[in-house]
Amino acid sequence: MPDLCKYASRPLSFIFRYLRQRPISHAIILLAVLGAVICSVGTQYGVKFLVDTLARGASADVWLAFLLLGSLIAADNLLWRVASFVASFTFVAVTGDLRRDLFRHLTGHSPAYFADRLPGMLTSRVTATSNAVFTAENMFIWNVLPPCVATVAAIMLVCTISLSMALTLGTIASIMVYLMFGLAAAGRSLHHDFANKAAAVDGEMVDVVSNMPLVRAFGGFLREHRRFDTTVEVEMQARRRSLLYLEKLRVFHASVTIVLVLGLLGWAIKLWNQGQATTGDVVLACTLSLAVLSATRDLAVALVDITQHFARLSEAIATLLVPHELRDHPQAEPLIRRGASVKFDRITFRYGKGQQIFDDFSLFFRSSERVGLVGPSGGGKSTLFALLQRFYDVQGGRVLIDGQDIARVTQESLHAAIGVVPQDISMFHRSVMENIRYGRPDATDDEVLDAALAARCDFIQSLPDGMRTIVGNRGVKLSGGQRQRIAIARAFLKDAPLLLLDEATSSLDGESEEAIREALGRLMRGRTVIAIAHRLSTVRNFDRIVVLQTGRVVQDGAPDVLMRGEGPYRRLVRREMERFSEEAA
Repeated sequence: MPDLCKYASRPLSFIFRYLRQRPISHAIILLAVLGAVICSVGTQYGVKFLVDTLARGASADVWLAFLLLGSLIAADNLLWRVASFVASFTFVAVTGDLRRDLFRHLTGHSPAYFADRLPGMLTSRVTATSNAVFTAENMFIWNVLPPCVATVAAIMLVCTISLSMALTLGTIASIMVYLMFGLAAAGRSLHHDFANKAAAVDGEMVDVVSNMPLVRAFGGFLREHRRFDTTVEVEMQARRRSLLYLEKLRVFHASVTIVLVLGLLGWAIKLWNQGQATTGDVVLACTLSLAVLSATRDLAVALVDITQHFARLSEAIATLLVPHELRDHPQAEPLIRRGASVKFDRITFRYGKGQQIFDDFSLFFRSSERVGLVGPSGGGKSTLFALLQRFYDVQGGRVLIDGQDIARVTQESLHAAIGVVPQDISMFHRSVMENIRYGRPDATDDEVLDAALAARCDFIQSLPDGMRTIVGNRGVKLSGGQRQRIAIARAFLKDAPLLLLDEATSSLDGESEEAIREALGRLMRGRTVIAIAHRLSTVRNFDRIVVLQTGRVVQDGAPDVLMRGEGPYRRLVRREMERFSEEAA
């Protein structure tokens, strides 16, 4: 995967990276456009030649002048079509390359990166970057390069009328372009502010839409409408400031070009009066003046628009192209599976600048051992799971699997060795078959079906399209228990030696709970199992219980041994039994 972080503050280099991947097609587009513009400006000279020929009455040369003018017009139009045809493939391919790279880079970030940012804002920035590069390429080829080349070519043709006129025109045009670039750059902060506000609107929409059940349950429609109205108003104000600044540039350009064109035409007429210019020269000066006016107007508009798109591009890549917090070690080797023993060796960890979670913490899980992690919320149970999967790196100590430091093995091999059944089930907006197969993408249909049967997913038969039923966003079309059974089927299919369970039966109804316990019993056989247990009854038959409290092990032993003595585990069990009794009553 390419290292894109070096382009975070270099948007031009970022664009050129993708242009260099298709040098031949971009060269064809560039040469075709240059040829078309030169032919377009050359038609002005063709018109002058035809007028002078007619004025001289040289009938023999009239058809030659006609042929020259016709050839230039034909070449102008055909070359534009060649450039447009090649660009329709090339520019689209560039956006594909870019989105693929950005998606790969985005998915390589740690959970902490996503926890601090709205998903909708991140995805909108990928789209904004792609659109900005596509627009920048199109505007440069069709709106920036042609007027620049046309202006240079026009100045060269003016030399045939008057060298001093050409020098004056060139000087004024250069000063105006320089000022336009400078003034456009000066408004960059306004354009950046608009880009940031626009991304915030996208993020706000996705955040609300993805939480529609919560909004509906709490009657939050009016609150969300007001909140969104405020966000949109802030974005609109930023856009107005950006557009008004750009409009000032257009007014400046219009004023200068009017004076420039009228001055050039008046100069040509004066030379004609003095006998220093032909009728064709005056026509050429007139047509070139109009060409320069049109070209510089297009350039001014293009500079204004491209500045906005460039600002969005800069803002987007600065957000997306930050270095990955979790990288494979340069000498990382694949994890060698020997039995899936786990050791937390004197680890120290805190989330960012937050409170310390573990300090010199050690804990060992033997191979093929089933261990339940229990204790009050905030004790560190979920953090241990996150560290074991290397969602975060420890600040001190080591996490070992089969004696291998997970910070020095490849992340791909690490995750391949761990099966997870989480409490909060993640599901794609895809079919049941695809969601189960995510545990092992190369599994056959029969293997997926076997895993579903082992996880007691009998409900699949009653779904509209069976295994092909689309489950909806995050599995919204399924019940909590159905989603959990699909997660268990996914773990069956993965067949990893280390299994992490986060209260795997918490969302199941009473009728299916025992069946799932039996299925989990078969799944756990011969594997190292670490389970976070909020309901202590789910780990009563485990080999060992570890009670965690404020990042420390306060009790560790077999369930029956811990129940015979006084301590936190016994108190937790008693409290749970009392709660069950009250619910039964």
